[in-house]
Amino acid sequence: LQSFLSSLESTMQSVVVAVCLLSSSAVAFTSPFFAPRVVAKRASPLEAATSPPHGGALVDLFAGVDAAAEKASCTKEVQLNPRQLCDVELITNGGFSPLTGFMNEEEYLSVVKDVKLPSGLLFSLPVVMDTDDESIQPGDKILLKQGDRDIATMVVDTKYLASKPLECKECYGTSSVEHPGVVMVAMEKGKYYLSGPLKGLNLPTREFPCSTPQEVRAELPSDVDVVAFQCRNPVHRAHYELFTRALDAPNVGKGGVVMVHPTCGPTQADDIDGTVRYKTYEVLKEETANPKIVWNYLPYSMHMAGPREAIHHMMIRKNYGCTHFIIGRDMAGSKSSLDGEDFYGAYEAQEFAQSKSEELGVKCVPSLNLVYTAEEDYVTADYAKEKGLTIQTLSGTKFRKALRAGEDIPTWFAFKSVVDVLRAPGNGIN
Repeated sequence: LQSFLSSLESTMQSVVVAVCLLSSSAVAFTSPFFAPRVVAKRASPLEAATSPPHGGALVDLFAGVDAAAEKASCTKEVQLNPRQLCDVELITNGGFSPLTGFMNEEEYLSVVKDVKLPSGLLFSLPVVMDTDDESIQPGDKILLKQGDRDIATMVVDTKYLASKPLECKECYGTSSVEHPGVVMVAMEKGKYYLSGPLKGLNLPTREFPCSTPQEVRAELPSDVDVVAFQCRNPVHRAHYELFTRALDAPNVGKGGVVMVHPTCGPTQADDIDGTVRYKTYEVLKEETANPKIVWNYLPYSMHMAGPREAIHHMMIRKNYGCTHFIIGRDMAGSKSSLDGEDFYGAYEAQEFAQSKSEELGVKCVPSLNLVYTAEEDYVTADYAKEKGLTIQTLSGTKFRKALRAGEDIPTWFAFKSVVDVLRAPGNGIN
């Protein structure tokens, strides 16, 4: 909750967004919700959800699997922790396409050091199966489980020592344990990494539904642009402004839609629990009832890896059929647990995305700096200054105090339905 509330304060002070486009684009949709807007002239339309997945083919490791035979051939069982469960699900359902299993040492080091697979394909964060179990050896076939539920099988091809100092320094830009991602790698992950192919048996059971890339692609329109919005916190009005106005970007085609695709898996320790976040999204979906917004949920464990993770998210949403991706200010960033300083610059993620734009097939739309005004709702800061409008702000401290005290919170700052969920007993603020 603390992380979410802090993000509210910084967002209201300076809301900046970059929309990264997976190709050239087109015409304008003017949202009926907020005004005024300036819509630029556009190019020709883009074929959206028909765009190929990363690497050219969508992986499906459930296809043609004899579950009973697979289970019977296993020699060991491993209970997956929540982070591993997310990784296994995204490998088997194709979210991590083109991966068909956990990375071997060559692949791992290539991604860590060069931000690409040995084939040369861009891949920004390692996907590894960690363990401290000395008994697991190459040749073993492991049944991967969630409690009593069989999730997947894995044939162990190799077992190698993780290069944790290198992984932390290259992927997170620091080896300091003040970074939550470094803590996860250095202190939570096992010392060995296992590689090998997976076969899917069952999707995990969750309190929030996570559609597969195939299911999402079938749901999305195939002839318009699809703009993905990633978040790990409840959506407030400033966020809503960002992703609805993304449809007005010069390179987004006529009739485009936004897919709000929050991560509901493990994240920072002080973030709101995934099931609570899911409840806020569901009530907001009902409250807004916006036909231009599609809601789906991603079983993903956050790394807080800043620029590297921004590319990772873009790749995943590409596999889900999206053509565009919104990168917010300091996306997937983190603060020091000691002094509260940011590990990444406000625009590092956007700059890194631009540096990889040609390689990934991604273009970035210039950022918007939005503010709330008494006269004209949300507008750009430049427009507000030019027109002499009255800018209103609400600090995170005051919002937190009002939330806990049951005081009225301005609807321009937060949606009532979301506030009601956050205030409900057991949801993290009482």
